[in-house]
Amino acid sequence: MQKTRKRLKEELTHLLCKLDDREERAMYEDLGAQLREMMDLPAETEWIEFKEAKTNFDFDDVGRYFSALSNEANLYGKSAGWLLFGITDRSPRKIVGSNYRLTPPGLDRLKEQIAQHTNHLMTFAGVHELTVDGKRVVMFEIPPASRGIPTTWKGVAHGRIHESLGPLALHEIEEIRRQAPLDDWSAKVCEGVTYADLDPEAIAFAREKYKEKFQEKHRDRAKEVDEWDDLTFLTKAKVCNQGRITNTAVILLGKSEAASLLSPAIAHITWVLRDKDEIEVDYAHFGPPLILAVDRVFSKVRNLTVRYISGETLFPLEVTQYDPWVIREALHNCIAHQDYRQAARITVTERPGSLMFTNRGDFIPGTVQRVIERDMPSDQYRNPFLAGAMVELNMIDTIGSGIKRMFRIQRDRNFPMPDYDLDEESVVRVTIPGRLIDERYTWMLIERKDLTLMDVIALDKVQKGRPVTREERDVLREKRLIEGRSPNLYVSASVAAETDTRADYIRKRSFDRAYFKDMVVAYLQTYHEARWPEIEGLLLDKVSDALNEKQKREFIKSLLKEMRKEGTIVTVGKTRGAKWVLTPSSSKKV
Repeated sequence: MQKTRKRLKEELTHLLCKLDDREERAMYEDLGAQLREMMDLPAETEWIEFKEAKTNFDFDDVGRYFSALSNEANLYGKSAGWLLFGITDRSPRKIVGSNYRLTPPGLDRLKEQIAQHTNHLMTFAGVHELTVDGKRVVMFEIPPASRGIPTTWKGVAHGRIHESLGPLALHEIEEIRRQAPLDDWSAKVCEGVTYADLDPEAIAFAREKYKEKFQEKHRDRAKEVDEWDDLTFLTKAKVCNQGRITNTAVILLGKSEAASLLSPAIAHITWVLRDKDEIEVDYAHFGPPLILAVDRVFSKVRNLTVRYISGETLFPLEVTQYDPWVIREALHNCIAHQDYRQAARITVTERPGSLMFTNRGDFIPGTVQRVIERDMPSDQYRNPFLAGAMVELNMIDTIGSGIKRMFRIQRDRNFPMPDYDLDEESVVRVTIPGRLIDERYTWMLIERKDLTLMDVIALDKVQKGRPVTREERDVLREKRLIEGRSPNLYVSASVAAETDTRADYIRKRSFDRAYFKDMVVAYLQTYHEARWPEIEGLLLDKVSDALNEKQKREFIKSLLKEMRKEGTIVTVGKTRGAKWVLTPSSSKKV
């Protein structure tokens, strides 16, 4: 019996060892596959860094990369950042092997040493050693920065811009900090308010919006809504909290006189009409219930008809200046993201050809480009309870894709893109253009359906004379959509051919320098001499419109200097009264 027990114990131990080996082998294989996937990426990402690191690598540099890759993993929504030793950082990447900390104490104490210099004792989630093709690879798995707290190394938060390592940008620090749980004012109970302070018309409208969400997929549930009393409905729609009336309930469904109960917070929308001289022509104020105020504001907007030739018919296409969905989405975003405690109104400013929506509070995603490029919304709202109620009432989209959809609608209508102004702290302004900037440019949008949304957004900036990033400029150049030198870019000849803007292109393109030189020679042949104002008057309005006034004058000065070096002209007299005349040899040629 004793031998049997001993044998069983040995067999069990052997089996457990085999199971451990299997798990370890499976983990090893998973890491190897993950390594190959990362090596196959077209370029280094912000959250992955490849290093040869054959023997020595500065400990402080390891720490700085730990901070940077941790922060970037957070910003890009990744489960981990990776610092990989033993691999070249240029494509095609090769495994060259690394002897980093190969000798004792090796990697054993590295996690402890890193934790001593990071905030909150953060350290590697794992330090993995692999042998690939007979060469040692070290994979440092780095956890993403905690929500609301950037990862620091010796007190400094680091980040990356492509392959460069440096201090984390201020707006990225703020983006991580904004992830911290907020004091949700919208979820708090509004003291002194009763159900009698809620608007019956607004509640009935809210029921209909709530049912819209279930009409197609859950018809039975949609029918149930009519059987609920108001308290049940408001609780299920997440407007009230455990039967108590919240600030959200007053904002969306409260009677107009209940607005004072939110004091010192303000829940009002103001519509202002201004003429071309920025003189206020008309205005109106709208208080709770804001669920009804949106359509009342919309009714104030003069949504005129715009006509243009579509290219598909000889008859002009007629569309309204503003798409109703875009206006409502912009207003709903203002309501969801307004910082009501700043005691300011949401404003809608109507000008000839545009609508501007303004609300108080930082733009939580950081940049509009980040929202559109990542195609993933921010997972945070300033007013989570209010936003949740608006989702239930079918006012905003669950997945938060409203901003990108606004851009797509404008593009599909062949209209200019929305403009986001985030320059003023804690203020967000969105302008929706309601007229065509240039009908010939509109033809390009009609004809070039192959352009991506990011192409159109970048080209729209050029169309409006606004700066583009280096990356945007490079993409537009590669696709031959623009010409000119930064910052004076303009629509290129290839697009001009598509959009029938050849005349505009020729006007903006600089003539050959020889053309201007011939003009100067012809003038001097006729009048024998010329001062600066006369030369400027001759050439200024003919130099490319892609240049500003200062650049045009610099071009003319450069041209005259070049002609003098070539021996075509010569200056006579002092600087102020200097005159240009043809050299004797040039006069003979002429």
